[in-house]
Amino acid sequence: MSTRLSQLFVRTLRDDPVDAEVASHRLLVRAGYIRRQAPGVFAWLPLGLRVRRKIENIIREELEAFGAQEVHFPALLPREPYEQSGRWTKYGDGIFRLQDRKGADYLLAPTHEEVFTLLVKDLYSSYKDLPLSLYQIQDKYRDEARPRAGLLRGREFTMKDSYSFDYTDAGLDLSYQQHRDAYERIFTRLGLEYVIVKADSGLMGGARSEEFLHPTLVGEDTFVRSAGGYAANVEAFTTVAPDAVPFDGLPAAEVHDTPDTPTIDTLVAVANEVHTDRGYTAADTLKNVVLALTDPEGNRSLVVVGLPGDRGVDMKRAEVAFSPNEVEAANEGDFARNPGLVKGYIGPWSAAGAVLGEASSTKIRYVLDPRVSEGTVWITGANEQGKHVFGLVAGRDFVSDGIVEVAEVTVGDLAPDGSGPVELARGMEIGHVFQLGRFFAEALGLKVLDENGKLVTVTMGSYGIGVTRIMAVLAEANNDEKGLIWPDNVAPFDVHVIAAGKDEVVYEVAESLVAGLENAGQDVLFDDRPKVSPGVKFGDAELLGVPTIVIVGRSAVDGIVELWDRRTGEREQLSVADLITRVGSKA
Repeated sequence: MSTRLSQLFVRTLRDDPVDAEVASHRLLVRAGYIRRQAPGVFAWLPLGLRVRRKIENIIREELEAFGAQEVHFPALLPREPYEQSGRWTKYGDGIFRLQDRKGADYLLAPTHEEVFTLLVKDLYSSYKDLPLSLYQIQDKYRDEARPRAGLLRGREFTMKDSYSFDYTDAGLDLSYQQHRDAYERIFTRLGLEYVIVKADSGLMGGARSEEFLHPTLVGEDTFVRSAGGYAANVEAFTTVAPDAVPFDGLPAAEVHDTPDTPTIDTLVAVANEVHTDRGYTAADTLKNVVLALTDPEGNRSLVVVGLPGDRGVDMKRAEVAFSPNEVEAANEGDFARNPGLVKGYIGPWSAAGAVLGEASSTKIRYVLDPRVSEGTVWITGANEQGKHVFGLVAGRDFVSDGIVEVAEVTVGDLAPDGSGPVELARGMEIGHVFQLGRFFAEALGLKVLDENGKLVTVTMGSYGIGVTRIMAVLAEANNDEKGLIWPDNVAPFDVHVIAAGKDEVVYEVAESLVAGLENAGQDVLFDDRPKVSPGVKFGDAELLGVPTIVIVGRSAVDGIVELWDRRTGEREQLSVADLITRVGSKA
């Protein structure tokens, strides 16, 4: 049975929604696929559900092809499993917590590792039950501080999450590869360009983690790749650190008056005035950035990061390095409470109290970028107003409390696998695969008996695909100035038939054509609205985005209709019979 536009629950809009920042948000709302309910929360209309279900079915087909089985958990879950894993606290303000009328704690699940683990624990006890892969397509909830870009980053979103259960590491490797291969097939079928990048595991933990990123200018993730095949998101990029060099015979560090040099640029200018034997650049200076860390319990502490002066701190990398703490730049209050931090002149050394072996004369935790290797020589703050120290040697004059990867990654940095310099690109995460290992199984007591009757802890994998995000990414990648242009396999309908005219014969031919297309196995949207002008119908067809459009107009009296390919813009006149044969052959 065809769907008649006169009866379809949809209203297209001519104006963009005022809060729309990207094309997918703008077009999905204007075309009547979704409607905003609250920041980051949307209602799904019939057209939107049609596309979403087609995406879901492709995912189901590829997962079930290797034996994964579908289950479904509630979104409302009790506190206890997340307390056992520690994530009730680790998530901080990022989740929705609530209480029932009896005061019991619940949350709207941001992800479901805990309850999947407990389900398998409840039902399985032997290695003979494994391997096992379970998945669900379920709504998730995260209290995004700044929901944006429509479906690309919302507070409620639909996700496919699957979990593998094995009792050996070799089994986990196989399950991981099965999911990874399925993801490649899924994204290929969806027509989505993707790059697989090494990723940080974050709160998920585990030994191996990879993201599937769709390259796009509106992407929220920055990733790096080399011509030699290396790819990683910036959070997982590791710096190629210079080797340590001997420092015997290097001159002692010297303190110089450097008034009015609170910035790297002003310091470099003075350095070139003081020492004319060489040209100094920002890379010769040691910048010291003070960050404030807030742990999940709300405790605030400071850390000073030393890094080359030609680099800035990438806050996303800092969040990973200092997880699960929230990270921000230290504020004026932090400096006021720590008078040893002389703003603009901070350093790991001071003539008044330098003791090798103490990481920082400020008595605040001091960590270094990997480029500050032993034997490297720096210009940095002397912890006195208007003074810097020249010739400060790492490993001789100062040490650190550790090495952290928080510096910005720049074009030309060397890939850690030796494949050459990297370039930077923007991407949107559409899938993520993790080797969780035994963290959740140990926390929740998931064990099975092995071949020798010995209890062993199960090892797990976790695999996510953002279903609603993929729909937005597809809309972002498939549109023009007039509207959406869906790929064939996710379009809400196979054919959009337009009755363009007032003559009775137009509607008679259109009705016959629709019936013929349906008999040929096509799912048809029929614009049968009698009092709507052809121009408005054409505009709606362009906006809605069904890629194959058929116009029944004046030539209908001669049995001729027009086939319009929305992707190429080409139009071709065909007889009704030839058109049914042509279009029906795609079924």
